[in-house]
Amino acid sequence: MQTASVHADSFSPLQTHAAGTPAPAATADALSHYQIIRRNGAVVPFEPQKIAVAMMKAFLAVHGTQGAASASVREVVDELTQNVVRALMRSRPGGGTFHIEDVQDQVELGLMRSGHHEVARAYVLYRERRAQERAQQAATASAAAPATVLHVLEKGERVALDLPALKALFDQACANLGTDVSSAPILDETLRNLYDGVPVDEVYKAAILAARTLIEKDPDYTYVTARLLLHTIAKEVLGETLSLSQLGERYPEHFAQCIRTGVQNELLDERLQQYDLARLGAALKPERDLQFDYLGLQTLYDRYFLHVKKSRIEMPQSFFMRVAMGLALNEIDREARAIEFYEVLSSFDFMSSTPTLFNSGTLRSQLSSCYLTTVPDDLDGIYESIKENALLSKFAGGLGNDWTRVRALGSHIKGTNGESQGVVPFLKVVNDTAVAVNQGGKRKGAVCTYLETWHLDI
Repeated sequence: MQTASVHADSFSPLQTHAAGTPAPAATADALSHYQIIRRNGAVVPFEPQKIAVAMMKAFLAVHGTQGAASASVREVVDELTQNVVRALMRSRPGGGTFHIEDVQDQVELGLMRSGHHEVARAYVLYRERRAQERAQQAATASAAAPATVLHVLEKGERVALDLPALKALFDQACANLGTDVSSAPILDETLRNLYDGVPVDEVYKAAILAARTLIEKDPDYTYVTARLLLHTIAKEVLGETLSLSQLGERYPEHFAQCIRTGVQNELLDERLQQYDLARLGAALKPERDLQFDYLGLQTLYDRYFLHVKKSRIEMPQSFFMRVAMGLALNEIDREARAIEFYEVLSSFDFMSSTPTLFNSGTLRSQLSSCYLTTVPDDLDGIYESIKENALLSKFAGGLGNDWTRVRALGSHIKGTNGESQGVVPFLKVVNDTAVAVNQGGKRKGAVCTYLETWHLDI
């Protein structure tokens, strides 16, 4: 075999194939909708002639220059070029872009299918050799280039991003999960979305978004995302950046401070300060924070954790213990009962309804979920019922109204000698009331309306 090179890397810019005649693979108009993405990211027009050039050089490597000059070889190259172009166009009939590697894969496949195994082998070997050369050049360039230092803004100061600490955080978030869960793609995607001078809080947000996009690839990434979210919650609540392993040490101290802060800001019942907070703080199990998936922890953060001027004052285990304390207020051994309640809540063996989670231990300890009322058939009673709906919904009550007693459309109104508009116009007011009150601004109101099937409005 002679040693002529096979130029398969970028295709020569020649506009004709090696035989000197245009390659008849497809018309110029048909190919105008197709482009090639080169390895450097550049997008260039799709030119079949370059495929012919690459194939001809592969034949040169095997058969030498005399064999390549024969008419039969030129015909074979023309036919193979047309086959490759047709195969590419079939994969994207409406036009589009092909990566250079996709084109070369198709060339290799065409050579194999046509029985030119030696030529295909030379083509493959050249591709592999060029790939190794490119990798070596990239490694050399990377080693020679000065490392780019990314800076972040932290507490108003511009400091270098601590990459080892960021990677350590990602490694902790991925610990004890599936073998397919890795911190590397999270780190790569996070760094790709950062810029010099980015606020440090945005770095952690970018990390959460990067991990969240991987959930569809492996469900275990939902726990990784939750742990990264837990890190940002801890930073907001505790006022400092801590590793996941350090959170457990801070929980007892933080729990007592959380209760005091809640009472001082008139969010919590002052009787909660009468508990043995040291005993309850020691009973907290910080490791259970790692049991949350992303959606669960994000929902708690958005709706359930107490906050002062939009700044959260509760961590997950503090939240569960606060709920348990509210439930145990009237018990004889309050601490023991609160710890029992905490155990079943924090382990997810049992979960209270939303009103209980919202209100337990607060100044308005409304723990009930559902309220059923019957609407009377008079104007005072109807609007009194709507008022009750608003007040009950304010503190997270779900509502069921029986409107069967209210007269139907067309019924006589004795007081005005007119006709009733039926139930529907009042229901519009009920709906707007639920939207307006929206459970104290925490989530959408919930109202069900009941009518017996014999009601004429049915």
